This record gives sequence, C-alpha cells and structure tokens, in this order.
Amino acid sequence: MMALKCHCSHLPSSSSLPLLCTFHHSCSRPQPFGKSCFKSQRTISLCAIPSLPPDTSISHLSTSSIFLPFLQEGEDEIDGEEKGGSKNSESGQSEQQGQDLDSVEDPMLKFFKFRASSDDPDPGREGKLSLQKNRRTSWRLASGYEIEPVEETEFSFNNGLKDEVQLGVEDSNSSPEAKGAVDEILRIARNVPANMTLGELLVSFEGRVGEIECVEVLGLMGQEGLVLGCLYFFEWMGLQEPSLVTPRACSVLFPVLGRARMGDKLMVLFRNLPNAKQFSDVHVYNAAISGLLYSGRYDDAWKVYETMETNNVQPDHVTCSIMITIMRKTRRSAKDAWDFFERMNRKGIDWSLEVLGALTKSFCDEGLKKEALIIQSEMAKKGISSNAIVYNTLMDAYTKSNQVEEAEGLFAEMKSKGIKPTSATYNILMDAYSRRMQPEIIEKLLLEMRNMGLEPNVMSYTCLISAYGRQKKMSDMAADAFLRMKKVGIQPSSHSYTALIHAYSVGGWHEKAYIAFENMQRDGIKPSTETYTALLDAFRRAGDTRMMMKIWKLMINDKIEGTRVTFNILLDGFAKQGHYIEARDVISEFGKIGLHPTVMTYNMLMNAYARGGQHSKLPQLLKEMSALNLMPDSITYSTMIYAYVRVRDFRKAFFYHKKMVKSGQVPDAKSYQKLRAILDVKAAMKNRKDHKAILGIVNSKMGLKSKKKRQKDEFWKIKKKHSSIHSVAKVRQS
Repeated sequence: MMALKCHCSHLPSSSSLPLLCTFHHSCSRPQPFGKSCFKSQRTISLCAIPSLPPDTSISHLSTSSIFLPFLQEGEDEIDGEEKGGSKNSESGQSEQQGQDLDSVEDPMLKFFKFRASSDDPDPGREGKLSLQKNRRTSWRLASGYEIEPVEETEFSFNNGLKDEVQLGVEDSNSSPEAKGAVDEILRIARNVPANMTLGELLVSFEGRVGEIECVEVLGLMGQEGLVLGCLYFFEWMGLQEPSLVTPRACSVLFPVLGRARMGDKLMVLFRNLPNAKQFSDVHVYNAAISGLLYSGRYDDAWKVYETMETNNVQPDHVTCSIMITIMRKTRRSAKDAWDFFERMNRKGIDWSLEVLGALTKSFCDEGLKKEALIIQSEMAKKGISSNAIVYNTLMDAYTKSNQVEEAEGLFAEMKSKGIKPTSATYNILMDAYSRRMQPEIIEKLLLEMRNMGLEPNVMSYTCLISAYGRQKKMSDMAADAFLRMKKVGIQPSSHSYTALIHAYSVGGWHEKAYIAFENMQRDGIKPSTETYTALLDAFRRAGDTRMMMKIWKLMINDKIEGTRVTFNILLDGFAKQGHYIEARDVISEFGKIGLHPTVMTYNMLMNAYARGGQHSKLPQLLKEMSALNLMPDSITYSTMIYAYVRVRDFRKAFFYHKKMVKSGQVPDAKSYQKLRAILDVKAAMKNRKDHKAILGIVNSKMGLKSKKKRQKDEFWKIKKKHSSIHSVAKVRQS
C-alpha cells in the first residue's frame, strides 16, 4: 500500500476516459463527401511502398527518444521534477521556461512540460471524425480456470455507423420510396438464389437509391453478417453512373471486411479506389487500417499508414491510437509506442482519450505500472482524465503482479472520485481473490455489486466457483455456487464448467467431474482444451488409466490439441500406474505437435520408475536427458537419491549426491536438510560397519583372532550348569 500511495498521491481528481485495448473509431456524422467539394484528384498507390517488418523499431522516427530506465527512476525524483514544473508561470517568460526545460532530464516529464509551455498546446481539430459518446465495452474472462478478467475493449464501428446513417437520412429528407428501397434491398440480400449474385438482382434499383441510402444498406448488411452481400453491393455501387462509391461507404465496408478476416479483399479494394482527392481522406485510411487490425494483417496496416504519409494525408488521434495498438499487437516495446506518440504530437495531433488508452495499455502490458500512472496523471493535467475503464486496466495490471492491495487502493480511489465501478471492476478483484483462494471476500463483493445496482454475470460466478474449487474440502461449495448461478437464470459458460470440473477433481470426485462434462455437452457447450485437461486431471488423481485413454481419444476426435499441462498430466497418470509403454506413446504423440520432452517430463518418468521398483532404469533416463541436451536439476538428483535409498543401495545414493553438489543443483534449504538427515544416518551406519571390517583385517594379519560368540539357545543355562559340574569333578579327581 505504501507504493501505491506514492504513485497515486498526485493523480487528478477529475473523471476519466476509457482505456481501449483495441480501438474502433466510430463515425459521428462527418460531412458528406460530395464530388463538387474537391477540385483536384490524387492517385493512391500501394505497390511502390515497402512494408515495415514487425520487428523493426521505429525509434528513429523520433528525435527525442524516451528510455525506459528514465521511467524507472525513484518516485521522489519524479515528484520533485513535477513540483518544479508546476512553478512555471503562464505569463510568457520564454527564457525562464527554456532554463526550466533544460534542467529536466526525464524525457517524459520534459515532453509534458514542453506541451504546457507552448503557446498553443492543443491545436484545433483537423479531422471531422468524432467518437461515439456511449461506447460499448466488452469484458470477458480468458479460457480455463486460470481466469484473466480483462479483454480488449474496442470502439464499435457499427454503433457509430448507425448514428451517422440515421442523421444523414434525416438531413437529406429521404423520401418514403428511398426508405422502402433500402428495406427491399436488404430483403433481397438475405435470400439470394444460389445461381445468382446480388448485383444481378438489383437492376430495377438503378436510379432509385442515392449515396446515403447505399451507406445505410452497407451498414445494415454488415450488422447482419452479410459480408459477401456487402462486397457484391459495393461492386454494384461502382458500376452505376454516376458512381455511388463514396469515402463514407469505404469507411463502413473496410471494418466489416476486417472483422470477417477478409484482409486480402480489403487491400484489393483499397488499391483500386478512384483516383479522386476525396478518397485521400483520413477517415478512409483509418477505416482501412482498422479493418486490417481486426484481420490480423499488421504488415499491410503499416503499408497503408506509409501510403498515408507519402500522400501527405494528415493523421488524427484515431490514427495514432490504432497504430499504437498495432505496435502492441506486434510486440513492440512501450518505448517504441512512446516514440510514435511523440512523433504524432509534433505533427499537431490532438491528445485524446483513445491515445491515452492505447499508451496506458502498452505500458501496463509490459508491467510498467508506475509509468502508466505518470502518463495518466500528466494527461489529466491537460484535461484528459480517466474513467472506470482506465482504472480497470491499471487494477488488472496490479492484480496480475499479485499486488492486490494496490488494486484495492485504486478501487477505493475511483469510488472517492465519484467514478462508478463497472461489473468488470468487480470481476478483476474477484479473479484476484479467486487465485488467493478467498471465496468469503468474493461473496462480499457479490453483495456489494447488488447493492450498487450491478447484477453479477457469468464471470462473477465463475470466479466464485474457482475460489471454492481450488480448496480440497470445498468442492461441495463450488457445486452450490454453480447451482446458485443457474437458479438466477445465468447460463453457464465453458469456463464455468471447467472451474466446476476442476473443483470435483481437487475434491476427488472424478465420477461427478465426468457427469458435469456430459451435462456440458448436453447443453451444447463445446469443451475447451482447459476443460479436457481438468477432466484428465480428475482421473489421474483417481488412477483410472482406462478413462484417461478414453478422454484422450475424445480430444483427438474433436481435433483439440493439448497443451504442455495436458501432456504432463497424461504422462504422469500413465507412468505412475506402471503403464510405461503408454507413457512413452504420450511423449511420441505430443512430440509430433512440437511439445518435446523437458526436464519435468523426465523427472516424472524417474519418479514413476522409482516407485514401481524400476530403479535400474534411472541411469538410462539420465543418459537420454544428456542426449537431448537437458540439464538435470535438483529434483532429478533428489528423485534418484531417494530411489536408491529406498532399495538400500547407499553407494549409488552417495554417488548421485556428490554429482548434485558438484553441478550446483542443490534443492531448497528445507528439502536439502531432510535429504542430508537421511544420508547422515546411513553414512553413520556405513562407517560403523567399515570400522569393524578394518579391525578384523588387522587382527587376522597379526594372528589375533577373536573367539566367535555362539548364538544362545533355550538350553544355554543347562549347558552352563553341566560345564560347571564337570569342572568341579575334575578338580576333586586331581
């Protein structure tokens, strides 16, 4: 908590902006692109523009680079620099400001101070594209019972398009005939015969629809998923005289193609746009880059951006946010993202919520939480404050670093500023406490959600099920939470069933785990890799290799590839039950998909062989590891030592202990202390035997043979008595 107080003490008290992991810029009714508004034409060509490799750094684009070591300096220095910068007067003494700027060494703070000292820090809007006010966010938990609460939030092109089209129709005073034509075209597009195309069915509509109606049709068809219909309709628009293809139509179509993973068709359409100046518009480029982002064609997105620069098209804040997002998707560093932001700033790009969101997400993904807080604080001084989504992203970054107390501090701060938490906010905290196995706190958070008017969703209950299921004796409570979720009308997801199966697995209820699996299939929910892995783990714990083989075959039939965890569970399950051939088959099958054996693989095999009395196989496994260039670790050597101690082969046990010490692979202090205690006892016994053996050798060489003691039997007392009588008689006779 102390660290959080240091970072958050200077945060602004205003409300905030959404952190957007991926940005869909939604149009808020730009001006109609009329042909009469443009007097010249410009040719757009992509062929001559080289692509930018994904691994190429763009730090050369900025002359004032920011280096991450500066970002990681002490908090006291940062606070001192901020206080020094806040003393600059706004009266306009440029010499004093220049001296202050020269004294600042941190490039990030110097950048913000330069913006504050400029005469016009916020240039006027050059683009006509504004963002939708009511942005929709999508939050879900990642697959598996290891749940990650934050999914990337995006702008909805469809929602923005809908508002834009409706406004366009109202302004144009469209006739009832035009509105009827839109509905009729949609009806035809939904029922196109198999041997015809949409363009062939629209002959009767020539001259009946205009540019705005065409944009509306494209938007509605995109919302209904009629992607091929959009392509054929766009082609029909271009064949009309005059052409009905407008920049606004391109801005609608390109994201639709991107979501449908048709990036190749998007690039073909982009390269063949009309050679008119109106198509050299920033909105068209933004739509193309955004569509390529959706389809995962990041290299093509860079090509479009380079074409944009070549044609001297001024980018806007949406361009900046999308490109920063693409850099994050291609695993560029936060430093590269900051350099790109500085370059856009020199071009006069407005600071916006989207840019703040993209930068914050880039820094949080690299674990640079302090730097993300600095950016958030400094931009708040420029009037760009954070809202619930920004706080959600920061909280998620802290919880992933297991700093739940700091996340709780941010949660309390956002409530104190009057920012209402969302369902995603609570889900982030619930997931953190789920990993800490504290279901009682999750129950309190669920109650707090309801008191605030927020209904818990499937992710909330999944966190609760997982929290109970991670504890061995709480499987019944996990099942009760699952039933509570169904009782309130929430349909379980694949993650919910996976968490329930895992709970049964930990509790030793493998039969119930399989029943839950069958119920999942009956409900029409497709099992994921994590679901099969949890089910395999249940039967591994039960030692049922027959069911493990059956479930593995189901995975193969469903074409679901296992992960490294699946591989280890199958291997351990077969090997511990003495099915060494099946264990070797698992290694072979998973090797075909690129999951080759690791040190952990051989550790599990050695443990299974040792427990099965096959300790003679251990040196052979050690040679296999050496052939695969796998270095044995402390667990490898400890397993072998315990195996030989178990069969009282102390010579080999001491031999591998010596190898372990020489290699430096010593286990943790507690484990090594236990191992040494066992070896010391055996060494003392061995030393005593060796001492007696040496004395026997010396005495035999010197002729001092000790009498062997006979073992006493039940007649020893009688023998002793008779021997004493005979000795007395001999004395008397003599």
